[in-house]
Amino acid sequence: MRISDNRYSRDRLRLDLALRFMRHEARTHTIRKWTGLTDDRIRKLYRAYLNETPSHIARHRGKSPGQACFFIRTPRVQQESAVLASLFTLLGVIPGRVVEDSEVSLHAVARGERLCQAFEAYLLFVPTSQITFEHAVLLVNELSKGVELRLGDCLICGGLVVVDSLALRDIRCGRCSETAHSRS
Repeated sequence: MRISDNRYSRDRLRLDLALRFMRHEARTHTIRKWTGLTDDRIRKLYRAYLNETPSHIARHRGKSPGQACFFIRTPRVQQESAVLASLFTLLGVIPGRVVEDSEVSLHAVARGERLCQAFEAYLLFVPTSQITFEHAVLLVNELSKGVELRLGDCLICGGLVVVDSLALRDIRCGRCSETAHSRS
């Protein structure tokens, strides 16, 4: 009997991604969506590899964050969202076009790996981040759908900004809007 290497390498990639998500304290539901593993398999994986680690990794319970307004509520979070969104864009986590059904087309192992790479780079840039990994997943989903949030360019400096899709005001980054307020 010949065993297919592709099948086992695909399973290994899914398990590796699940462990990586766990290290970022992702919820079971999020891990299941991105890896396709069952809840039972995810719990067993956690118990086998991460439960007894010296730096105990928390397992959050309950629903994942779901309010897109989190990313535009304060200037600091807006700025952090722009940094994270730019990394998502650079690494190809956010598709080039609006995704109608993000449940089907967005969640894939390769994209999940890029999501982790972008979030880890983001933590290097913003060590005291207010955005958690679960919020980062929400940002990917919202920007991919383009219903509540979208990417825009600052009218003054041209920098990338995460904006409310329904807002009618001029798009300005936090720095340019502070400069405009200090002049008046």
